[in-house]
Amino acid sequence: MIYEIILGLIIIGSLILVISENRKPYISMFWIIFIVLLPGVGTIFYLLLGKDYRSSRVIKSNELARFDTLRNKAVGNNIIASLPNDKYNKLASMMRHANDTPVLGGNEVRIFTDFTPMFQSMLDDIARAKSFVHIQFYIVENDEVGHQLSSLLIRKAQEGVDVRLMFDSWANLFVRSEYYDHMRRGGVKVQSFQKLLPSMFTRDVNCRTHRKIVVIDGHTGYTGGMNIARRYRDGINHGAWRDTHIRLHGPAVSQLEVSILADWRFCTKQLLDDPRFFPSIEPADTTVQANNQAFAQIVTSGPMDEWNTVMQGMVQAIAQSRRYLYIQTPYFLPTHPILLAIRNAALAGVDVRLMLPAVADRSRITLAASKSYFRDLLPAGVKIYLYTKGFLHSKTMVCDDDFVTIGSTNLDPRSLEQNFEVNAFIYDEDIARRQRDIFLDDLKECTLVDPDKWQHRPRLQKFVQSTARIFTPIL
Repeated sequence: MIYEIILGLIIIGSLILVISENRKPYISMFWIIFIVLLPGVGTIFYLLLGKDYRSSRVIKSNELARFDTLRNKAVGNNIIASLPNDKYNKLASMMRHANDTPVLGGNEVRIFTDFTPMFQSMLDDIARAKSFVHIQFYIVENDEVGHQLSSLLIRKAQEGVDVRLMFDSWANLFVRSEYYDHMRRGGVKVQSFQKLLPSMFTRDVNCRTHRKIVVIDGHTGYTGGMNIARRYRDGINHGAWRDTHIRLHGPAVSQLEVSILADWRFCTKQLLDDPRFFPSIEPADTTVQANNQAFAQIVTSGPMDEWNTVMQGMVQAIAQSRRYLYIQTPYFLPTHPILLAIRNAALAGVDVRLMLPAVADRSRITLAASKSYFRDLLPAGVKIYLYTKGFLHSKTMVCDDDFVTIGSTNLDPRSLEQNFEVNAFIYDEDIARRQRDIFLDDLKECTLVDPDKWQHRPRLQKFVQSTARIFTPIL
């Protein structure tokens, strides 16, 4: 009797908590049903995976203001108040107010679509480091690729360079601790993003860093979709690994440094506000738009931010597209704002093309759930392409030859609402055209989904995909 009373109180308390968060109805209903059908267990899952912690903060506002001050001093007059292309001023203004990230001019941007040249470029830049190397990856494995990186980091640390490495503890659960300890003994400051214990018993189990950031001496940086592991170089069983990463050289790197130092503060409680991490960057001639003059905003989002900034920025960019919108993503489980924006763009006559992998790299339920959304897009005129050469892990969006975003964010609830993510929003015609051409070249390795055939696929297939879609909030 006492057990039933306690369990009843737990369920009632959990339901009150879910309802009081005032979230999207479908998310609230999912957790209400989950808690009622699985008493006790449902509550535990909700507290660990479902609760909204946006009232929390990664670091205090005055500490973030300190980083902003150092960044502003470093970049000088490279802060752009108004873009030459007025089309994106509202988007840039929204990101600036929601994410404390200015548009910074004077950036050289290089796009990589293959791991090997990207990794070699990154190693070469690290080898030239004189002051510091700060690195954050979702995955850093102890295979030959990981050992190439660790050997170089140890060498630089022994040369007196300040070397720091952050990785997600859960994504590297099966990486032997000796790999990281070896780097620590070599002088590298290694930090896991949320330790396995005690995070597995707290809300922090769902605070995962999916960011990929490298900052070298404050002027050169990398971000995108690639991690440090053999499969990014060699591919997986069913083919090559197709991904996108960028190298930045210029003022925008200072905002990557703000992000990585904020995360370091969150994980270690250390406030690294040394001015040497924000060296002065020569002012750019903002009247000239050359290859090394790209305007960029580094936009971050996470479960403790007030706004879903990357998602909001994507929705705004999609809404502003006029001629074409090309999207690549490995997982397509869109939030309602993203789905609605894509569909509206297609209905408005924009050439909308969505590229997804034809095969899954993880749970088949995720791929099945992704395909359930095709029926929301195909009738609106969205062209959906399935990449068949290997696994498509690229996370990009380009439109109208004037805007591109490349980063770590997938189009799924975990990326858009739960993970710590980072994307570069780039306002530049040359970079946008390069990404457009990359997308069009990738189409050669794709099959186009036929709307009529898709509509008449087997009933069992439809049912499986619709069933998988129900679990979208936790995939």
